[in-house]
Order: sequence, then C-alpha cells, then structure tokens
Amino acid sequence: MDVAERQQILHRGLDDIFAPSLRTSIGDLIEDVRQRGDAAVCDALERFDGITTTPHALRLSDSEYESANVSDDVAAAIDDAITHLRIFNERQLEHSSSWSHESEPGLTIGEKVTPITSVGLFTPSGKASYPSVTYQLAVPALVAGVPEIAVVVPPVPGGQGEVDPAVIHVCRTLGLRNIFRVNGPAGIAALGFGTESIPKVRKIVGPGSPAVTIAQVEMQRHGVSTMMLLGPTESLVIADDTADVMRLAADLLIEAEHGTDTSVVLVTPSPDLADRVDIELQQQLTELPEIRATAARAALGPNGGCIIVNDLDEACTVANLYAAEHLQIAVEESEIERCVDQIDHAGEMLIGQHTPFSAANFVIGCPASLPTSGFAHVSSGITAQAFMKRTAIARATEEALLRMAPSITALADHEGFPAHAAAIRRRQG
Repeated sequence: MDVAERQQILHRGLDDIFAPSLRTSIGDLIEDVRQRGDAAVCDALERFDGITTTPHALRLSDSEYESANVSDDVAAAIDDAITHLRIFNERQLEHSSSWSHESEPGLTIGEKVTPITSVGLFTPSGKASYPSVTYQLAVPALVAGVPEIAVVVPPVPGGQGEVDPAVIHVCRTLGLRNIFRVNGPAGIAALGFGTESIPKVRKIVGPGSPAVTIAQVEMQRHGVSTMMLLGPTESLVIADDTADVMRLAADLLIEAEHGTDTSVVLVTPSPDLADRVDIELQQQLTELPEIRATAARAALGPNGGCIIVNDLDEACTVANLYAAEHLQIAVEESEIERCVDQIDHAGEMLIGQHTPFSAANFVIGCPASLPTSGFAHVSSGITAQAFMKRTAIARATEEALLRMAPSITALADHEGFPAHAAAIRRRQG
C-alpha cells in the first residue's frame, strides 16, 4: 500500500461522521431542543421516526415498563451477561480507590474517587434490537454508584412508538425507571439541556449513527461530557497459518454484518491463508440474510479488506496504527505473548479463536462500547471508571509549607503573580 492507501484505511468513517452538512443540520436540531424543549423533541420524533406523540408520553408509562416481555432464553442470557459485567467492573474499582501518601514530612497528598452525579445512556434502535448496549452502559454506571441514570432510546422502526421490550427488560432488571422514547440526536440534546420531561445530566454515553455521534460532540460545546468516539463499528484480526480458516472467516463476519459503514480488516503474513479465508467467506456470506451479507461485503471490501505483511511484528505495527475498536489475535500459541506486548492501541484484545467478538460483545464482561475511528489511540471503553472522577486532596503542616516557601515564591515572582507570593511571605512575617 502506498501512503495514500494507508491513510484511507486508517481514516475510516471520519468524513461521514463529521460531514459539514450533517453537522449543520444537527446543530440546528440541538438549538431547537435548547429553545423549545419537549416540543422540539416531539417534532423530531415525528419528522425523523414517523411517530406522533405528546410530551407526557416521552417517558415510558408504568404499564409499558411492567409489561415488557422477552423469551426465557433471552432473559437468562441477559442475567448471565450482567453477572459477568458486574464482576469485571467491581474488580476494576478495586484498583481505582481513594488513596493518600505522605510525600515529605508534614505534607500529605491523595485523591478522593467519587461517581459523577448523573448520566444519560443512549441505546440505538434503527438497525436491530440492542439490549446488550443498554447493559454494557448501565452496569458500569451502577457499579460506579451514579445516583441518577436516564436511558433514551428511539422507538422501534415501523412501529407505533413502542420501545424495544428487551431494552425495557434490561432496565427493569437493573432497577432503572427513567426511560424515554426519543429520536437519537434530539434525545442527546434533551439530556444535555434538560427539558420539561427529560432530566439534564452531566455526561452522555452510547454508540450510534453519525448523527448521534455528532450530537454528542456538539453537546460538548454546551458543557456536557461525552465519550469520543463511538461511531460505526470496526474490527481487526491478526492471524497466521495456524488459524482455523472456518473460525477465522466466521469471526471476521461478526462485526462485518453490522452495517455498510463498518470496517473489518484481516492482517496476516500468509497470502495462502488470505486466499483460503476469501473462499470460506464467500461460502459463509451465502448463509447470511441479504441485508447482513450486503453490510459484510462493504465492511470487508471498500471499507476494509486484507493486508499482507512480512511477519507478525509488522502485523502488530499495522494493528497499532489502525487502533481497532475490536482486535483479535489468532496466531501460534508461542507468538501470542509477543503480539500482546507489542500492541498498545486497541479498544479490546481478544486472545485466540475461542474468544470471538460476539462472546465479548454479549457476555464476557469486558467493555463492548469502545472507541472507534482510531480513538483507541487516546481513549478507552466504557467501564465503571468512565463514570468516576478524581478529586485531589492535600494537607500541609506549617513546617512543610515553610520548606516549600522558597520554591513557591520563586515561581510566583517569575510568572508575575504577586498575590501568590504574598500569601506565603505574609505567613513568614
């Protein structure tokens, strides 16, 4: 690949997410919600989702909340996933507690770790049913101890305004009552500003369409914290000749079936493996529903593909440059540790062919709402830590302050802040 071709595959999706025309229309929608509140949210729901409703019906009714049903198998699967998520996030918090340390005699420093006060969780609804997104966002927030949680979800496509019962079941299982049926971008704005019906929150998280992503980015200008960047899904698999071709093709199709904006890449030092995987993919694609097969062909074709490298070291270099949302390593056992050690930039790393993306997406307990579009270079998935904040704490004795005084006054004088220095010199008489 030449430089331009490399940049194209690394740049994936960003132009669509930040298209000027889309930014303008979403900006107008956000301003409308800021000014008109519930009325603007209802108008957006009718305009974009074809659902006519009134402000009092934005929040799900008690009867909708109580009557939502899923099959016993799905209910059991949700319970299984929630259990694993709690374990992962509770274990994480054990390593994120408040601390204190005496850095010199008389000077104690530390941090107090506390949850943020409120959060809004966005669950998409346009392409499928996504209860997994709801619990992947909600369980970390609950483990972190966030006291106020609101869930916004667009109504199911083609319906009369009803919300996915599986999403409601997750919320009911977790004890979350504030669920709102809204159009995605309008719901993001409503959470950020607060309306007559929808509470204002301090942070908004959740994956979605480019419009939803832009709405979250734009709301940062209004003082709302959001996660960067949860756009179209993507995956990268590093594989060598030891990989099972059937499993490899199947695992490539996991994320590929999400949508025509998805990007999926296979990186391998083996042209022979690439050829065999290509043949296997053609067969497995015929077994998918046409809408999923069309998405997969786009993800594996114009949006992604196969990159042939000289060796696994070069494969790791490519993986670090790509910084995939989802990364799987399917190589000889003796090479796994070396690959893991070399890769620093990925939303998640799944080791071996017994750890497919679908297992992590649904049940394993690792975060599945992960940074996309290369943002794994600088950010992490949504875990309990995403809902925590740290407050620095310090206490000095008089002796410790006197010891630091020359340094404080020298820097205050140098930077031109006389009151800074005077606060120290006055104490010294």
